[in-house]
Amino acid sequence: MTTSDTFTDSPRPPLDGVLVVNAGQILAAPFCATMLAEFGADVIKVERPGTGEPNHGTISYVQENRSQRGVTCNLADPRGKELFRKLCTRADVLVENFRPGTLEKMGLAPDALRELNPALVVTRVSGYGQDGPYSARAGFDRVALGFGGMTYQTGWDDGPPVRPGYMVADYSAGVFAAMGTLLALRARDVNGGLGQDVDVALYEAIWKQSGTHASMFSRTGENRPRTGNYWPGVVPAEQFETSDGHHLIINGTTQGTFVRLCEAMRQPELVTDSRFEDHGERRRQYAALHEIVGAWVGGLTLEQAQAALDAHGVPATKVYATSDIMSDPHYAAREQVVDVPSEQHGTLPQPGISPRLSKTPGGVKHRAPTLGEHNHEVYGALLGVSDDELAELAADGVI
Repeated sequence: MTTSDTFTDSPRPPLDGVLVVNAGQILAAPFCATMLAEFGADVIKVERPGTGEPNHGTISYVQENRSQRGVTCNLADPRGKELFRKLCTRADVLVENFRPGTLEKMGLAPDALRELNPALVVTRVSGYGQDGPYSARAGFDRVALGFGGMTYQTGWDDGPPVRPGYMVADYSAGVFAAMGTLLALRARDVNGGLGQDVDVALYEAIWKQSGTHASMFSRTGENRPRTGNYWPGVVPAEQFETSDGHHLIINGTTQGTFVRLCEAMRQPELVTDSRFEDHGERRRQYAALHEIVGAWVGGLTLEQAQAALDAHGVPATKVYATSDIMSDPHYAAREQVVDVPSEQHGTLPQPGISPRLSKTPGGVKHRAPTLGEHNHEVYGALLGVSDDELAELAADGVI
């Protein structure tokens, strides 16, 4: 898939007519804004004149800010603040991820902006949230993973905690922020037209995904130990090495799936084996069961094992590297690798659109903006600032 006018032959996109000001930087907030843009919102990215955000121009920047328009604005200058206020007066949503209190110190607090635009939704992403004893702390993805409990649970019991391989906190917080924005817009529409704040903490996006850890701790008084690839109680579920050196994940934890796994392995007697005849027994004897499954997988190539498991409806997959994803026909069929142009790096493959809507699908509208690329388009056409004034503002470093 290449970028194009995705919306030409479809109904109006879900967020058509929604104007978003993105004052976020690096990852979570821009990712949120791009998700909104790809479903029809007009997103205006605001950056510092001269340098832009710290991430500007990187491969990450051009991916997480695609489909946005870009302006520059010096928020330390009174004229820059006034331009920003005017943008927010026209906007439905402001997305930001400054440290809590920063907007307030600049005289741009959400409530102050809503004095000019009562309908404004302000989506605020931070490490620890807008209140609480740690709200003033700095926070990034790696810190949030640790504070949210994920790092503690990742790794083996005889080794130190390990960070996940993806930036789970930043991207998860971006998704929660986009969802919160939509909820606030809906609440505005059904409750008299007033905006509100959406408060998303990076660590809370991680903690929300922790499953039953809190409940189990309350019952046992103990932290669940790190268990490597084994999740306690989910049996059989592991990754096993094939004869040709690949790693294959198999999850046969339900009774029906376990029966089918035994059939795929041509070992139906395991179903009535006293060690494995119910889930409780399998849980207690997980190491023995995983040894049996591992021996079966180890005698087959990846292709042979995957074919046998697929034929019996057993969930299984090779542990994919990025190179596998880039060449996989299923990713291609669902357009999950898209080619997006950039000014700095040429055309780059990037993750596609998610979620998939059947009637009003999202799409990559255009590449990420270069620094201040749309200053005249936004400040002139949208806010009515004259060319002479724009030239003066540019000369003075305001834009």
